[in-house]
Amino acid sequence: MTSVPSRRPRLNGNDEDAAARCRPMQQVSYKDSGFDELSARLNRQGELPTDVLEIVRGVIDSVRTQGDEAVQAFTARFDDVDLPPAQWEISREECKAAGRLVSPEFRRAARATLSNVKAFARLGRRKSWSRVVRPGVRLGEKFDPIGRVGVYVPGGTAPLASTVLMTVPFAKVAGVREVIVCTPPGAGGSVAPEVLYALYLTGADRVFRVGGAQAIAAMGLGTPTIPAVDKIVGPGNAYVTAAKQLMVGRVAIDLLAGPSELLVLADSTARADWVAADLLAQAEHGSGHEEVVLLTTSKKLIQQVQAEVDRQVESLSRRNYIAKVLERGTWLVHVRSMEQAIEMANRFAPEHVQVHAANARKVAAAVTTAGAIYIGGYSPVPLGDFTAGPSHVLPTGGAGKSFSGLTVDQFQRKTSMVEYTQTALEREGPVVEEFGRVEGLDAHACSVTIRTGSTQGKRRQGRHE
Repeated sequence: MTSVPSRRPRLNGNDEDAAARCRPMQQVSYKDSGFDELSARLNRQGELPTDVLEIVRGVIDSVRTQGDEAVQAFTARFDDVDLPPAQWEISREECKAAGRLVSPEFRRAARATLSNVKAFARLGRRKSWSRVVRPGVRLGEKFDPIGRVGVYVPGGTAPLASTVLMTVPFAKVAGVREVIVCTPPGAGGSVAPEVLYALYLTGADRVFRVGGAQAIAAMGLGTPTIPAVDKIVGPGNAYVTAAKQLMVGRVAIDLLAGPSELLVLADSTARADWVAADLLAQAEHGSGHEEVVLLTTSKKLIQQVQAEVDRQVESLSRRNYIAKVLERGTWLVHVRSMEQAIEMANRFAPEHVQVHAANARKVAAAVTTAGAIYIGGYSPVPLGDFTAGPSHVLPTGGAGKSFSGLTVDQFQRKTSMVEYTQTALEREGPVVEEFGRVEGLDAHACSVTIRTGSTQGKRRQGRHE
C-alpha cells in the first residue's frame, strides 16, 4: 500500500452519486486488436513529470540555503499550516497521550501488527559471518545498522498509522541508533492520534510535524531543527517521491513508490465476489492514478466480476475515489492461458500480485518481478497492507524488475572483511603483482612485495625498462 490519498475537497453529494455510477471497466481479450496495445502498456517504467521535478528542485535548493525558514514557508504554502520551528517536534509524551484518544480496538490492532512486523523483520535480519575459504584466507561480511534513518509518514485523506508500523519497526529491529519521523500537519498543526500512538508504540525517537518535499529535503540536508539522516524511507505523493529521487547521492533511499498497483491472476475456480473486492480495495487509495488489472483464463469470470464491482461499490464510503480508477485505470483481461498471464505479469512488475487459482503456489512461484505476492483466496492484499508482517512499502511503476520492497536489511550496511596469513599472501601475491603490472599500478604491487620480499615484480619491471 504505497499510494497516498491526495488532499483535495470531497465531491458534493450529487457529484459523488454520479461518480459512483461509474462506467463499465475496460475489457479486452487476447483475440482483440487492442490486446497488444494493453500488453505494451503493461511493460512500462514510472517517470515523474518534469514540472514536478522542477518544483521540487526549487524546494530542495531553498531548504539548502535557507534551512528552517524555507521549511516553514513551504509548509504554510502547501499545507496551509504556519508553525515556527520550535513547534515542529512532537514529544514522546504527546505520542503516548494519544493512546487515550484512540479506540481500544485500534490499540489492540496496532499491537498485533507490531508483533507480526517485528517477528518477520527478525527473520530477515542479516547476520555477520566469517570463514576460512582457502588455506590461510579468512573472508566474511559484517552487518551494522545505519546510524540515523528518516521515515516519511504521509498525510492525506486518512490517518496512515499503518505506514508507521510498516517502516519504523524494521529500523528498530535492525538496530538503527536514531529514527527520525516527519509527517504532514493537519489543521492547526494536528496529527491524527492513531498516527501518534503508532509512533509511540514503535519507539520512534524524534517526530516532526513537517511534510512534503520540504520534509525530505530537511531530513536529507539537515536544518537547525531537523537533523540530517543517512537514509530516507517511506512512501509519498509525486512531490515526496521526486524529492527522494533528487536527494539520492546525498542520502540513501529505499525505493521510489508511486500509486498503488494490483494485478490479479485468476482461473475459473476464482470467486467473482472475492476478486471484485480485491480490485476495489486497491482502487480506493485516493490518488486517482492507481492501476488494477485482472488477468484471467475465464471469460465468464470477467462478466461476473464486473457485476460484483457494480454491486459492491455502491456501499463503499470512498466510491468517489474508486470510480475514477475503475474508469481509467482498471482492466479486465481475458488471456489465452495462465502462462500468458504470468508472462504479462512479469513485464508489468506490479506492486501487488494476487493469485486466485487452483495451483496458486505454482503460479506464484513463476512470478518473478512483483513487490509482493498473495497466494490463494484467503490471502487478500489488505493483510499485507495492515498486519501480515512484510512491509507494505513496495516498488511500483515497473521498478519491481530491479527493486524489492522495504526490508530489515535495508537498514543494515554491509562491510567485507579480509584476513590473510603470511603464507597465503606469499601464495597469492604474484596475482596482485601481475594485475599491478598490466594496469600500471606499481604501488599496488609494491604493497605486496614489501611484505613478501618477492623479486618477481622487480624482474618484470627490469624487462620493461
